[in-house]
Amino acid sequence: MSVDEVHPPPPEGQYDDASLAEAALLLSALGDAERLRILDLMRDGEVCVTQLAEVTGAAVSTVSQRLRVLRERNLVNARRQGKHIYYSLADEHVINLVQVGLAHALEVGGERRRT
Repeated sequence: MSVDEVHPPPPEGQYDDASLAEAALLLSALGDAERLRILDLMRDGEVCVTQLAEVTGAAVSTVSQRLRVLRERNLVNARRQGKHIYYSLADEHVINLVQVGLAHALEVGGERRRT
């Protein structure tokens, strides 16, 4: 079942101001390459801050700040286990946003290289 079957979009041009503003905030959170990298690393499942810091080469405090933005936009979920907090993508919408955005970037980037 597709996202449109579960939550059909309103007719074109019919989103209200609050929905458009919320979507703009969500997309701005995705507009940072390092936050997008973190989301991409979560596509295979949950990870903790220290794992993300090791893979990205960023300080734990930097990764934590990036995760704070993603949590505020409801793009990731957090689960505490002992001293560690594990993060995962919030839902299928987030997975789709990341996959479609990266696929589009590859396509556009390929077009730019060919011209």
